[in-house]
Amino acid sequence: MITLLTYAPAFGQPAASPFCIKAMMLLNMAGVQWTPEILSDPRKMPYAKLPAIRVDGRLIADSDNIRAWLEGQGADFDVELSLRDRAHSRALIRMAEEHLYFHVVADRWGDDAVWPVTRDTYFGMIPKPIRGFVTNGIRKPVIASLRQMGIGRFTPTERLARAEPDLQAIADLLGGLFLFGDKPTAADASVAAQLAGMMATPIATLLGDRVRGDKVLVDYVKRVNEALL
Repeated sequence: MITLLTYAPAFGQPAASPFCIKAMMLLNMAGVQWTPEILSDPRKMPYAKLPAIRVDGRLIADSDNIRAWLEGQGADFDVELSLRDRAHSRALIRMAEEHLYFHVVADRWGDDAVWPVTRDTYFGMIPKPIRGFVTNGIRKPVIASLRQMGIGRFTPTERLARAEPDLQAIADLLGGLFLFGDKPTAADASVAAQLAGMMATPIATLLGDRVRGDKVLVDYVKRVNEALL
């Protein structure tokens, strides 16, 4: 039995992290038996983050490494895709995980209106009298990293303008039920998880409102969730 080490459900999603949700989808697509184990502190994990899977006492961390391990066991998430479509899939995954994801982080961690809800959801195990002090120390480097990469330097309106072409590109690709036709592939697990994260932000933001107001994207996320979760 595979154990998925994951964050607890949050904001109506099966895990606080889109990458944990992606891992759940990949495990389900691979048709393997797995069980979740909820962690709140990932510091002892490889790379100090989640998700990870435990298999026969071995830890495999990071959702891409989990995918690679599953493929090594015989899973093929893109079995009907041409080489060209597999290349497009890789580009979509990187767009979702290395760009759109950080807009989710900026909304949840960088927006002063959203942060109190994020703080109390993610760090509710910390006693309330010291929660603000402790979590401010956790929040500061996150905000600093967003600023360093550039996203944290933008206003919400500028961030939405930066994310908009990506969101439109995803919508433009949805000629079928999923990104590459009528069956979900690895790209759907990545892209839909990030879109769902935007929609789940607990306080209204420009980005969250943009995605929630797009029927094409909302229906797509619903189809992926129904197929893979």
